Amino acid sequence: MNGKGKKGAGGLGGLEKKELHDLLRSMLLIRRFEEKAAEMYALGKIGGFLHLYIGQEAVGVGAVSTLRPDDYVISTYREHGHCLAKGSHPGRAMAELFGRADGLCKGKGGSMHLIDRERNFLGGHAIVGGHVPIGTGAAFAIAYQGGDQVVLCFFGEGGMQQGVFYESINMASLWKLPIIYICENNRYAMGTALTRTTVGTELYRRGEPFGMDGEAVDGMDVLAVREVVGRAVERARREKAPALIEAKTYRFRGHSMRDPAGAIYRTKAEVEEERKRDPIALFQRRLQEAGQLGEAEWKAMEREAAQAVEEAVAFAEASPPPPVEWLLTDVYVD
Repeated sequence: MNGKGKKGAGGLGGLEKKELHDLLRSMLLIRRFEEKAAEMYALGKIGGFLHLYIGQEAVGVGAVSTLRPDDYVISTYREHGHCLAKGSHPGRAMAELFGRADGLCKGKGGSMHLIDRERNFLGGHAIVGGHVPIGTGAAFAIAYQGGDQVVLCFFGEGGMQQGVFYESINMASLWKLPIIYICENNRYAMGTALTRTTVGTELYRRGEPFGMDGEAVDGMDVLAVREVVGRAVERARREKAPALIEAKTYRFRGHSMRDPAGAIYRTKAEVEEERKRDPIALFQRRLQEAGQLGEAEWKAMEREAAQAVEEAVAFAEASPPPPVEWLLTDVYVD
């Protein structure tokens, strides 16, 4: 796999109709969840920062679909999609965004710190690149204990500029840890284009000096992501070998709700052009053309996703705020 360029998936990846529908359903749920979160933020029901995953759904869904329930996922502050793809309850995720007691972290984490221990989702982390050594440590624990789980560690291309990233991949290669590093390259680290900050934009090759396999993939193609990550996961599980995958994607909204359109650093024409490769629309059409998705089935999926996010908001609104007594709980371990 070392040094390979961008790959696509032939056919429908040998998946059954239900499996294909599950991928589409998961991407659609994430999209509607994020759209509803933006609406709730505008209404003042969500505070702090809010980083949306709109446009990047194929990466999280395609990658996580290759895992077993006992495998681990860790992510950045743009983690709602990964959390939902790992199977977290949408209501509890929304309640966390609302800062409510029934949230995944009892309302203490908010948007940038979703964690779901029951689903082996090790959380979103607000410090750029700061979670990469944590994911590497989880992989070390698996290897040390003789397990056969794997870790998926998601980050943006900006996170690859951090020194701790290179320290981590060096250790992972040296100690043969079962971790897949997935760079979601959406081309803008906050508001700065990759080409303005980086010499050598083939990011998947950055593991080569450490003897790490690397591969680039079209991050707008859920089956391509699933194919590439699936190979890496199988190898990591079998050989305890890490890998670096660069998923070339694009976020349709701004870096956060503070710059919802991102108009300052990218043109409207660029965003409109990229929207033509909406991963959900592309996959929907692909399934329809292959005779794997009828119009009625698609409409039912849309209704199901819309209902799920409405129920998530209702769950969040019905949940009480955390009591003041919780301020000092979960801070120290006895």
